[in-house]
Amino acid sequence: MHTSSIRIWDLPTRLFHWALVICVVAVVVSAKVDAFDWHFRFGYGVLTLLSFRLVWGLIGGRWSRFSSFLFSPASFMRYVRGGHAKPHAGHSPLGALSVFALLALLIVQVGSGLVSDDEIFNAGPLTRFVSGDLVSQATKYHAELGQYLMYAMVGLHVLAIVIYVLRGKNLVRPMFHGNQEVPSTIAPSRDDAASRIAALVVFGLCAGLAWWISTLGQA
Repeated sequence: MHTSSIRIWDLPTRLFHWALVICVVAVVVSAKVDAFDWHFRFGYGVLTLLSFRLVWGLIGGRWSRFSSFLFSPASFMRYVRGGHAKPHAGHSPLGALSVFALLALLIVQVGSGLVSDDEIFNAGPLTRFVSGDLVSQATKYHAELGQYLMYAMVGLHVLAIVIYVLRGKNLVRPMFHGNQEVPSTIAPSRDDAASRIAALVVFGLCAGLAWWISTLGQA
């Protein structure tokens, strides 16, 4: 089968990926060193990025759209049983499952943080809009189970990348330059100036949403 290097990951998706890596690491570190002002700032950064990815998953480049990596259970099982040798554009079935799981965990973690209250100095901006029981449950989840689930999923994500590298397939490099060696019949993602400007507008709106949410906790 003839293959060629084709643009799979558009620039907005690549920037989202690396910005999310930086913000998640910063959120964890700032919490561990009790720098909660920065913990909140980077948390709002994660909120902005997740909001952007949800929108970009609907209107972004072909292979960044969620529809491009929605696999049926049958496709997933075929892949697990030995389909990994077949070239995939974008995410493989297993990679897609990992992405959806990680995004879901991050959304729940950020959401629980917005309604958490440590009853000392730090409270999320939405705590006053929900019941005390929900605040208590969200705080417990955010500080305990949620963070460890997130660590486990990130660890599995990194482990999968290492396994692929050992098998001769580097998944990190395409997330820098955007291209992937795939069959020539596969259509590339759109990644032109117009789509990048659209992504910038979407990101700005998502940043504005995160800023607005951050102000709701101010008396």
